[in-house]
Amino acid sequence: MKHLDPALQAHLDDGTTTLSWCWRITRADGVSFGFTDHDRTLVFEGTSFEPESGFTASEVRAGSDLSVDAQDAEGVLSSDRITETDIIDGRWDNAEVVLWRVNWADPGQRVLLRRGAIGQVRRGRVAFVAEVRSLAHVLGQTVGRTFQSSCDAALGDARCKVDLEDSTFSGAGSVTDLLRDRAFTAAGLGSYAGDWFTHGTVDWTSGANTGGRAEVLAHDLVDGIAILTLLEPPVRDIKEGDAFVVRAGCDKRLATCSAKFANVANFRGFPHIPGQDTILRYASRDGGHVGAVR
Repeated sequence: MKHLDPALQAHLDDGTTTLSWCWRITRADGVSFGFTDHDRTLVFEGTSFEPESGFTASEVRAGSDLSVDAQDAEGVLSSDRITETDIIDGRWDNAEVVLWRVNWADPGQRVLLRRGAIGQVRRGRVAFVAEVRSLAHVLGQTVGRTFQSSCDAALGDARCKVDLEDSTFSGAGSVTDLLRDRAFTAAGLGSYAGDWFTHGTVDWTSGANTGGRAEVLAHDLVDGIAILTLLEPPVRDIKEGDAFVVRAGCDKRLATCSAKFANVANFRGFPHIPGQDTILRYASRDGGHVGAVR
C-alpha cells in the first residue's frame, strides 16, 4: 500500500489535478537521465526531468501474484539523449528505472510508484519501445552454482581472486592498423605470448567506443606484432590510435587455472566428475568394455 503525503492526498481529493509522470533512468555506466510527459522541466532529487524528449509510457500493468509487472516506454531515435547507436551498443540494457507520479505545479508533492529495469528493447525505423520490468524479474534469474567440470567463477571476481590489474594479466595498447571491422594490430602488447588475451576483454579508453567493453575472440602474435580479434564488431567504428586496456582471458579449465594463473586453490569447478562416456559404457565379451572407471 502506498502512503501519500497529506498535501498530495489533498490535491487528489480536490478532483482537479495537475499530475504528470516522471522517469529517472540510470544506465550501468552510472549516467542518469530524467524524462517527463509534462511540457516543462521538473526538478527534484537532484535530477532534471526534461520534456519534449520523445519519451512516453503506457499504463502500468500490475498483478497481485509474483509475475513480472510491465510497462512499455516509447521514444524516438532522433532524440539527442537516446540514440540508436547507444541502444544497439547495449548501454540501456538492464538500466535502473524509477517512476514517480508528480504534481507538476508543486513537485514536492509526489509518490514513488515503482522501481524496475529496462528489459527487451524493440527498434523500428524511427522509434523504439523499451519494456520496463518490475523488480519481480529478479526472481526469475538463476541463482546458485552449476555442478560442472569447468569453473563457474568470473575471472577476477571475489571467488576467483585473480588480480586482473596486475601487469602480468593486463596491458595497455592502441590500434595501429585495422584489418577488419573487428580485428586489428595493436602496439604495446608485443611482450605477451600469443593467446594470452584470448577470451579476455578490451576496455576502450579513447576514441568513439570510450567506456565500452568488448570480448576478445583471439589473440595472435606475428613477428612480434599483436593481433586482436573481437568476438563482435563494436557499434562504433574502430580507428587507428584508439587506446584500450586488454585483460587476460580464461577458458575455465583446471589446467589453465594452474599453468596460467597459479590459482588452483580458488578453482570453482568440479574437474573430476564423471563425464558422459561413463553413462555410455557397456560390458562386452571381448573384455574391452567392462564398465570400469579409468
